[in-house]
Order: sequence, then structure tokens, then C-alpha cells
Amino acid sequence: MRIFGAIVFLVFLNSCKNEVKQTVQPATESEKSLMAGNDTLIYPEEKYFKSIRQITFGGDNAEAYWNWDDSQLVFQSNNKAWGMHCDQMFLMNTEENFKDTIPPMISTGRGRTTCAYFLPDNEHFVYGSTHLADKECPEVPLRKNGNYVWPVYDTFDIFVADLKGNITAQLTHEPGYDAEATVSPKGDKIVFTSTRSGDLELYTMNLDGSNVQQITNELGYDGGAFFSPDGSKLIFRASRPKTEAAIKKYKDLLAEGLVEPTDMELFICNADGSDLKQLTFLGNANWSPFFHPSGKKVLFSSNFEAEKGFPFNLYFIDIDGKNLERVTHGETFDAFPVFSNDGKYLAFSSNRNNGGTRDTNLFIAEWQETSLETAK
Repeated sequence: MRIFGAIVFLVFLNSCKNEVKQTVQPATESEKSLMAGNDTLIYPEEKYFKSIRQITFGGDNAEAYWNWDDSQLVFQSNNKAWGMHCDQMFLMNTEENFKDTIPPMISTGRGRTTCAYFLPDNEHFVYGSTHLADKECPEVPLRKNGNYVWPVYDTFDIFVADLKGNITAQLTHEPGYDAEATVSPKGDKIVFTSTRSGDLELYTMNLDGSNVQQITNELGYDGGAFFSPDGSKLIFRASRPKTEAAIKKYKDLLAEGLVEPTDMELFICNADGSDLKQLTFLGNANWSPFFHPSGKKVLFSSNFEAEKGFPFNLYFIDIDGKNLERVTHGETFDAFPVFSNDGKYLAFSSNRNNGGTRDTNLFIAEWQETSLETAK
């Protein structure tokens, strides 16, 4: 489950106790033209951002995913100003922002939802929801025995809905957690995370829910998976408890529907699970990976340079684990990067320009790659 509100809470919980390790240099006059007010939209070092637009202006907003012609995005929000008390799914046209308006909600408004993704017809999307179990919002625990945790609700199932919010199919029926569904760019497969084996593993299935195949089988949390642009590979985050104490802790928490997401690395494999390799060895939390349109690099969020939880920034790494490069230079939280299909834009979530609040908003950056050879 890609829960973002809780992780942002952790960032701010520690924000008074740490200093950003990398100093931001004063902006030039041309760079200042890309900034808004006293709160930076583009930092001077963020060379891949030609321009940037803020889309939302309050609450926790994340996981904005493009449709197949880049004309719309679906995203999740719990913005109280929109009457939300739990994450629900919303639809936007790419040229819109929601400073003074409310986007159409396209989930049921019941339970908690997560991880929406367009299907190839651009008229339907898949997402996870708990609404069959309870119309109310489930509790979101933040800590267990003093440690930061994510809930893994066993009431999540994966559904298909149209863009008016009508559910047209239920794809999973197994007991336990089924969520985090994303669709292959080939338009033939869905990858998702499930506890049906007793552990949090990756699975693929056809768009109609048939032909379910288990992809991973090693103890630990495997989640947040995305296909490469040609559909041949998967990139995902994973925890890998190794010691007896760590294994017991992981299993005990999972039995309570909880995981600790503070120690995760990125893994890459073929779409059928073969040739599995660990991509990062950075420590701390490395997560929300997404392939660059070339298929040769991965953009992801990490706090590996932080001492006590923050900041989270975006980084590039080659799919062979080489050429790690920092992409964003915020002081709190940048995550959930998703390239448009044409490679011209990047949607992501950030705490920048939130006026010192805990709000996490959506941004769309115009992407430029004059120095990125792999984009040729």
C-alpha cells in the first residue's frame, strides 16, 4: 500500500531535529522567474525541470497516474476542504488545477482507496478499496511499540470502475490484502501486491483478473511495482528481513496487518519474476520507483542521505545500479514520480510551497534532458 499521509507525518515529526545535508545555492535571475512567492517551486539544482505547475492546494494528494494519451490523470486525496476524511480517487484533465475548484470524485466515497491506474481504453481504471468491508474509513495507525508502521488492510480488493465512478468488475476475491495494482504499457497485464500466500508478494494477472501468476517468493514486503515502458521488466520496493529477530518482528507485525517501511531497497526483475536483482544498497527507505521513458533508468524517492527521516528527494539510477544522481533538492518530501507516456512531463507529490503546513500537493513539471544521454 502506498500510504503517503503517514510518511509525510514522519517527515515533519523529525523536521525540527535535522539539517538538510546539501546547501541550496542562491538562484540566478532566470531561475527566480520559475519560483512562486517565498516558497520555491523549482530549486536551482533541479536542472531537469524546465517549468512546474502546482495542481492541488491542500490535504494529502499523491499517486497521479496518466491516462494512455496523457490528457487526464487519476489521483488520490483526503483533502478535508473537499469533504474527505479518507483517501478517495479523483479525476483531472492535465491542464487543470484545483486551487478554487473541486475535481470529480470517481471512487465510491466509502472505505479507503489506493493506487488507481488507467486501463488501455482510457474509459476505465483499476484501484484498491476497502468499501466492501466497511463504508467507514479504517483506522490509520502510525506507530507500533514506538516504531513507524504502515497498515496493510486485509479488506482491500482490486476493482475496475468507469470514469463516473461506477464499479464494473471486481478482480480479486481472495482473503487478505490485494492492492497496489498498476498496468503494463503493453496493455495486457496488471501487477499487484497480495498476502494470499501468507506474505506480501507480487503477482500479475490479465486485465480481467484471470491467469494470476506469483512473481516474488522471498520473505519481506514486495510492493509498489511498475512495468518498464516495453512491459518486459518490473521495478519495485522491498524489505528483506534477514536476522532471526528481524524476521520475527516482520512476521509478528504482518499478523497484525502492519509493516515497517523504514528499511526498503529497490529490486528489478523480468515481468515473469526471473532474473531478480537488488538495484539499490543505500539504506533507509528507497521507494516509489518509476521507469524513465528510455527504460534505462529508474526515478525513485529516498531519504538515504537523511539522518532521522527527512528529507525525501528524487534520484535517478541506471537499471544496472550505476550512476546514482540526485534530481530534486527539496528540504522535506518529494515522491511518487510518474512520467507522462510521451516523456515530456513528470507528475509528482511534494511538500514544496505548502506554507509550512503538512500538506502534500501534486505538481506537474515540464521535463528537459539536455544532459541525459539515455533519453536519446
